[in-house]
Amino acid sequence: MTKDVLVSISGLHVDIAAQLPDQDEEDVIEVVTPASYYYRNDKHYVVYDEVIEGTSEVIKNKIKITGTDKIEILKTGVSNSHMIFEKNKKNLTYYKTQYGQMLIGVQTKSMDIQFLENKIQVAILYELDVNHEPIADCRIKMNIVSKSSGDFSIEANI
Repeated sequence: MTKDVLVSISGLHVDIAAQLPDQDEEDVIEVVTPASYYYRNDKHYVVYDEVIEGTSEVIKNKIKITGTDKIEILKTGVSNSHMIFEKNKKNLTYYKTQYGQMLIGVQTKSMDIQFLENKIQVAILYELDVNHEPIADCRIKMNIVSKSSGDFSIEANI
Protein backbone atom coordinates (compact mmCIF):
# COMPACT_ATOMS: atom_id res chain seq x y z
CA MET A 1 0.00 0.00 0.00
CA THR A 2 1.30 3.47 -0.83
CA LYS A 3 1.45 6.41 1.56
CA ASP A 4 -1.19 8.40 -0.35
CA VAL A 5 -4.62 6.79 -0.07
CA LEU A 6 -8.28 7.58 -0.52
CA VAL A 7 -10.64 6.72 2.32
CA SER A 8 -14.36 6.11 2.00
CA ILE A 9 -16.23 5.83 5.29
CA SER A 10 -19.94 5.07 5.35
CA GLY A 11 -21.83 4.91 8.61
CA LEU A 12 -25.42 4.11 9.49
CA HIS A 13 -27.02 4.78 12.86
CA VAL A 14 -30.50 3.34 13.49
CA ASP A 15 -32.11 4.96 16.53
CA ILE A 16 -33.10 2.16 18.93
CA ALA A 17 -36.12 4.13 20.22
CA ALA A 18 -37.35 4.58 16.65
CA GLN A 19 -37.52 0.83 15.99
CA LEU A 20 -41.22 0.90 16.76
CA PRO A 21 -43.48 -0.01 13.80
CA ASP A 22 -44.57 3.59 13.08
CA GLN A 23 -41.12 5.20 13.32
CA ASP A 24 -38.09 5.16 11.05
CA GLU A 25 -35.07 7.12 12.23
CA GLU A 26 -31.78 6.50 10.41
CA ASP A 27 -28.71 8.72 10.17
CA VAL A 28 -26.43 7.93 7.22
CA ILE A 29 -22.99 9.53 7.08
CA GLU A 30 -20.62 9.23 4.11
CA VAL A 31 -17.15 10.72 3.80
CA VAL A 32 -14.59 10.40 1.01
CA THR A 33 -11.25 12.05 1.65
CA PRO A 34 -7.54 11.84 0.84
CA ALA A 35 -5.43 10.44 3.68
CA SER A 36 -1.96 9.24 4.61
CA TYR A 37 -1.25 5.58 5.31
CA TYR A 38 1.63 3.97 7.13
CA TYR A 39 2.45 0.60 8.69
CA ARG A 40 4.47 0.48 11.90
CA ASN A 41 4.89 -2.10 14.70
CA ASP A 42 2.40 -4.53 13.10
CA LYS A 43 -0.31 -1.84 12.96
CA HIS A 44 -1.92 -0.04 10.02
CA TYR A 45 -2.48 3.72 10.43
CA VAL A 46 -4.64 6.04 8.35
CA VAL A 47 -4.54 9.78 9.12
CA TYR A 48 -6.81 12.47 7.66
CA ASP A 49 -8.43 15.81 8.45
CA GLU A 50 -12.20 16.23 8.64
CA VAL A 51 -13.50 19.72 7.83
CA ILE A 52 -16.50 20.84 9.89
CA GLU A 53 -19.14 22.06 7.45
CA GLY A 54 -19.84 25.79 7.68
CA THR A 55 -16.72 26.54 9.76
CA SER A 56 -12.97 26.74 9.41
CA GLU A 57 -12.59 24.11 12.16
CA VAL A 58 -10.88 20.78 11.50
CA ILE A 59 -10.97 17.46 13.34
CA LYS A 60 -7.80 15.37 13.04
CA ASN A 61 -8.60 11.67 12.63
CA LYS A 62 -6.39 8.63 13.11
CA ILE A 63 -7.55 5.08 12.37
CA LYS A 64 -5.37 2.37 13.89
CA ILE A 65 -5.95 -1.23 12.76
CA THR A 66 -4.37 -4.00 14.84
CA GLY A 67 -4.69 -7.41 13.18
CA THR A 68 -8.20 -8.50 12.28
CA ASP A 69 -9.85 -7.94 15.64
CA LYS A 70 -9.18 -4.37 16.81
CA ILE A 71 -9.74 -0.92 15.32
CA GLU A 72 -9.29 2.40 17.08
CA ILE A 73 -10.63 5.72 15.81
CA LEU A 74 -9.09 8.78 17.47
CA LYS A 75 -10.51 12.25 16.88
CA THR A 76 -8.91 15.47 18.14
CA GLY A 77 -9.88 19.09 17.61
CA VAL A 78 -13.32 20.64 18.10
CA SER A 79 -14.45 17.30 19.53
CA ASN A 80 -12.28 14.56 21.00
CA SER A 81 -12.93 10.84 21.23
CA HIS A 82 -11.11 7.52 21.21
CA MET A 83 -13.47 4.77 20.07
CA ILE A 84 -12.18 1.21 20.31
CA PHE A 85 -13.83 -1.61 18.38
CA GLU A 86 -12.92 -5.15 19.45
CA LYS A 87 -14.83 -8.28 18.47
CA ASN A 88 -17.45 -9.27 21.07
CA LYS A 89 -16.29 -6.66 23.56
CA LYS A 90 -17.68 -3.42 25.00
CA ASN A 91 -15.36 -0.43 25.36
CA LEU A 92 -16.13 2.84 27.15
CA THR A 93 -14.73 6.27 26.30
CA TYR A 94 -15.51 9.93 26.83
CA TYR A 95 -16.70 11.98 23.87
CA LYS A 96 -15.62 15.56 24.54
CA THR A 97 -17.30 18.46 22.77
CA GLN A 98 -17.30 22.22 23.28
CA TYR A 99 -20.59 21.75 25.17
CA GLY A 100 -19.29 19.11 27.61
CA GLN A 101 -18.52 15.41 27.61
CA MET A 102 -20.54 12.19 27.45
CA LEU A 103 -19.65 8.63 28.37
CA ILE A 104 -19.91 6.53 25.19
CA GLY A 105 -20.13 2.73 25.11
CA VAL A 106 -19.27 0.75 21.98
CA GLN A 107 -20.39 -2.91 21.97
CA THR A 108 -18.86 -4.49 18.85
CA LYS A 109 -21.14 -7.23 17.52
CA SER A 110 -19.11 -8.18 14.45
CA MET A 111 -16.05 -7.02 12.57
CA ASP A 112 -14.60 -8.03 9.20
CA ILE A 113 -11.22 -6.68 8.08
CA GLN A 114 -9.68 -7.67 4.75
CA PHE A 115 -6.14 -6.76 3.74
CA LEU A 116 -5.53 -6.81 0.00
CA GLU A 117 -2.50 -5.66 -2.00
CA ASN A 118 -3.59 -2.02 -2.44
CA LYS A 119 -6.71 -1.97 -0.31
CA ILE A 120 -8.06 -2.46 3.21
CA GLN A 121 -11.78 -3.11 3.63
CA VAL A 122 -13.52 -2.90 7.01
CA ALA A 123 -17.11 -3.65 8.08
CA ILE A 124 -18.21 -3.20 11.71
CA LEU A 125 -21.59 -3.74 13.39
CA TYR A 126 -21.92 -2.26 16.88
CA GLU A 127 -24.33 -0.92 19.48
CA LEU A 128 -23.77 2.62 20.71
CA ASP A 129 -24.83 3.79 24.16
CA VAL A 130 -24.57 7.15 25.90
CA ASN A 131 -24.26 7.23 29.68
CA HIS A 132 -25.15 3.49 29.75
CA GLU A 133 -28.40 4.03 27.78
CA PRO A 134 -28.63 2.20 24.40
CA ILE A 135 -28.98 4.82 21.66
CA ALA A 136 -28.39 3.21 18.26
CA ASP A 137 -27.44 0.12 16.31
CA CYS A 138 -24.64 1.18 13.99
CA ARG A 139 -22.69 0.04 10.95
CA ILE A 140 -19.43 1.35 9.55
CA LYS A 141 -17.80 0.43 6.25
CA MET A 142 -14.33 1.68 5.36
CA ASN A 143 -12.59 1.36 2.05
CA ILE A 144 -8.93 2.43 2.15
CA VAL A 145 -7.25 2.35 -1.28
CA SER A 146 -3.88 3.44 -2.66
CA LYS A 147 -4.43 6.48 -4.88
CA SER A 148 -2.13 5.02 -7.51
CA SER A 149 -4.08 1.75 -7.82
CA GLY A 150 -7.07 3.28 -9.64
CA ASP A 151 -9.28 0.75 -7.82
CA PHE A 152 -11.43 3.14 -5.79
CA SER A 153 -15.19 2.74 -5.50
CA ILE A 154 -17.85 3.94 -3.10
CA GLU A 155 -20.17 1.38 -1.52
CA ALA A 156 -23.71 2.69 -1.83
CA ASN A 157 -25.29 0.12 0.48
CA ILE A 158 -24.39 0.35 4.10
